[in-house]
Amino acid sequence: MKHPLQEMIEKRKQGQKCGIPSYCTANELVLEEALIRAKQSGKPVLIEATANQVNQYGGYTGMKPRDFYEKVLAMAGEMGLSEEQVILGGDHLGPLTWQNEPEDEAMKKSEELVYQYVYAGFTKIHLDTSMKVADDPEGALSTETVARRGVRLYQVCMKAYEDLKKRKPGAMRPVFIVGSEVPIPGGAQEEEDTLAVTKPEAFVETVNAYKKAFQEAGIEDGMKDVIAVVVQPGVEFGDDQVFFYNRENAADLCAELKKFPDIVFEGHSTDYQTAECLREMVEDGIAILKVGPAVTYGLREALFSLSMMERELVPAGEQACLIEQLEERMTEQPDNWKKHYHGTYRQMALARKYSFSDRARYYIGDAGMAAAIEKLFDNLRRYPIPMNMLHQYMPIQYQEVREGRLTLDPKQLALSGAARFMKDYEYAAYKD
Repeated sequence: MKHPLQEMIEKRKQGQKCGIPSYCTANELVLEEALIRAKQSGKPVLIEATANQVNQYGGYTGMKPRDFYEKVLAMAGEMGLSEEQVILGGDHLGPLTWQNEPEDEAMKKSEELVYQYVYAGFTKIHLDTSMKVADDPEGALSTETVARRGVRLYQVCMKAYEDLKKRKPGAMRPVFIVGSEVPIPGGAQEEEDTLAVTKPEAFVETVNAYKKAFQEAGIEDGMKDVIAVVVQPGVEFGDDQVFFYNRENAADLCAELKKFPDIVFEGHSTDYQTAECLREMVEDGIAILKVGPAVTYGLREALFSLSMMERELVPAGEQACLIEQLEERMTEQPDNWKKHYHGTYRQMALARKYSFSDRARYYIGDAGMAAAIEKLFDNLRRYPIPMNMLHQYMPIQYQEVREGRLTLDPKQLALSGAARFMKDYEYAAYKD
C-alpha cells in the first residue's frame, strides 16, 4: 500500500500539478477546522507536530507523540473521518531542543524522539539534523554530518516501524523528508532585507550526501523512502513583513528538481503567501506547503474581533476579556516570546498581539485561555451578534453569513479565521 504522499508524487509524474497543505499546529480549534474541511472535501489532511510542541518529555503542549496521535485520531473519528484520510507527521525531528548538549546525548534523545513518533503511528517524518550541537567544531555543519546523523535516525525509525507492525500489522510504512536548509521553526527572528534561495548545487549535494550515507550504512534502498527535500525557495515572514514567492528567483532550483522525479520540495514558512504564490509554488515542484503560525494567527484575529463585539454587547461584569487575559498570560510567562520580540515596551506589546510570527499561539491553547474562549462563545450566544456589528468587525464573515455559507455562531466565526488561510492552500494544492 502506497503512502498518500507517494501517490501524490505519482500523480505529479503523470502531469497533474497537485500538492498538499501541511498544517503544523497543536491548537485544538485549528485542528478541528482542518478536519472539518477534510470531511467536506474528501481529501487527505496532513497534520504535523514539531519536536518542541510534542516530544518524549511532553513538549510545550504537554503531549507525547502517542498522546497527540490519539487526540487527532479521536477528533477525526468523531467527525466520521477514516484513519486513512489523516496523515500525521513529525516536523524538525532531531536535536532541535537539545542543541546545548554534546552529540552523544543529543542524538540519543533524538533517537528516542523519532522512535516514539513512528511507533505511535506518524508516517511523515522530517529528519532535521541541520543544527549544531554543543561539541561540534567551529564553522558550518557539513552536509555529510547532517546526512550521517539523519540516516542514523532513519534506522531508528525503521526499527520503530517494525515494532509497530507487531502491534498493528497493517501499519503504513513511513516516508521521510530531509534537507539542511531549514528555516527556523515559526518564522524569522530578525528583520531582513533580502532572502537567499537554496542554490541548485546545494540541493544536489544534500541528495548525494544522503545517498552516500545510506550506502555507507548498508541501506541501499533507503533513498526510496525519501520523498522530499526541504529547501528555501525565497519565502519567509517576520513580525510585520512577508517575503512573497518569486518564481524567477527560484527558477534554477526548480529546474534542477526535474532531474529527480521521485522527489518534491517541501516549503517551510509559507505562511501569509497569497493563493497565487502558493499555486505557483506547487506548479514549480514545491508540493508540500508547510503552514503553522498563519492559521493560529487567523484564529487569534477572529477571536479578537469577537472579543471587541463582546465589549459592545455583554455587560462589563460578565465579559470574558480574552484580549486582556492573553496579554496578562504572555507578560507573566514571557519565555515563548522574549527572544523573538524586540524594541520598546510599546513595540513589544503590539508584537505580542499582532506579530505575524504569532507567538501568542503558545498561550492561546492552554487551559486558562481555553476557558476564556469558551466563556466568550457562551456570552455571544446569550447576547447574539447583530449583523450590522458583524459587518463592522468581521466584514468577510458578514458576506459569508449573508450568503448562507456561515452561521452566526461565535465558534464558527472563530474557526472561519483559520479557514481563510486554509482556503488559499486548498486552492494551491487541489486546483485542476
